[in-house]
Amino acid sequence: MSNQAVNMYAVGLDQIAALIKATGHKRTTLVQGHMGTGKSSLLRTLSAALPSHTPCYFDCTTKDLGDITLPRIAEATKDAAYVSYATNEELGAHHGGPIILMVDEYGKANPSVKNALLRLMLERKIGSYTLHPDSIIFATTNLGAEGVGDMLPPHARNRITVVTARKPSNMEWIEWGINAGVDHTLLGWCKDNPQLFHSFDDYKNPDDNPYIFHPKQQRTAFVTPRSLEAASDILKERLHFDDQTTTAALMGTIGERGARDLMAFVKLADQLPSLESIKTSPQAAKVPTSAAAVCMVVYRTLATIEKEWMDNWMIYMDRLDTEAQGMFANGVRAPKYGRQALVMTNKNFTQWAMTHSHLFAADKR
Repeated sequence: MSNQAVNMYAVGLDQIAALIKATGHKRTTLVQGHMGTGKSSLLRTLSAALPSHTPCYFDCTTKDLGDITLPRIAEATKDAAYVSYATNEELGAHHGGPIILMVDEYGKANPSVKNALLRLMLERKIGSYTLHPDSIIFATTNLGAEGVGDMLPPHARNRITVVTARKPSNMEWIEWGINAGVDHTLLGWCKDNPQLFHSFDDYKNPDDNPYIFHPKQQRTAFVTPRSLEAASDILKERLHFDDQTTTAALMGTIGERGARDLMAFVKLADQLPSLESIKTSPQAAKVPTSAAAVCMVVYRTLATIEKEWMDNWMIYMDRLDTEAQGMFANGVRAPKYGRQALVMTNKNFTQWAMTHSHLFAADKR
């Protein structure tokens, strides 16, 4: 199948979670996708949706055949004995109740480990154990095209359902990032640079996107959703070290090109008003002159807004352009932001919404 066809049928992690939740008790889904795009987060998502299930994590890259089951001698009668098998605790078979088992990095597993897990993934049996009928199993692996050793033999692939996870768009990741407390400066940079979330399949020439991983060009560090979150952790603490150190740390996290461009963007943060000035003097607080800096103000507010200064924010927001106002309004409507109840019950916001209803229709996310 061509890369274009694969990309056409790649789906989001929320869609994959719904598939696994519905079919995982009967069929094992192998989720293949780009490195660092949140495949492992599926276990948290499913655990939250199925609180009656015990989450279990099994990392194939750290296992050999002897780590799956171990024989133990059991005496059946005085004159006869047999061998039973104790299973690895990480597989969760001993729990007795329903589990959610994530078999991580299955494509990188030792061939003997892959074979040892096939019966568990197909029949829900391992050693002397049979899983609870409501138990869910799924597996993850990287794309084979990334060249990091993720390969499956045909007989193994035929026992499972393989689904390709697409990378998130910049706006999808920003929605997640606001709720996760990602640095607002980094979110603004992602807003202006959607190519950070593109797939290497979109570029025959690696130089056409110097930020991301590409199997045709060796890059010691590059941008992924995972490395962006790590970059956020660095930016949050940059007051403790100088710009040279910040740049060096970012280079080792998201690559040289990404680090230099991000640091240039960070300088825009100097235009931002302090939160304290918006809270206490909304009519006098500084309004940024660049669109990118305005975006950062909105993202920061979505992540930090509190009931005590909601009224003052509405006073300040009225000084921003309509695009920024619409960005805030549509942002609070997104469930992932977790700010709906706080904002929607504010009298000033509801009055604003009645006179600016056209801004809500402008955003179809």
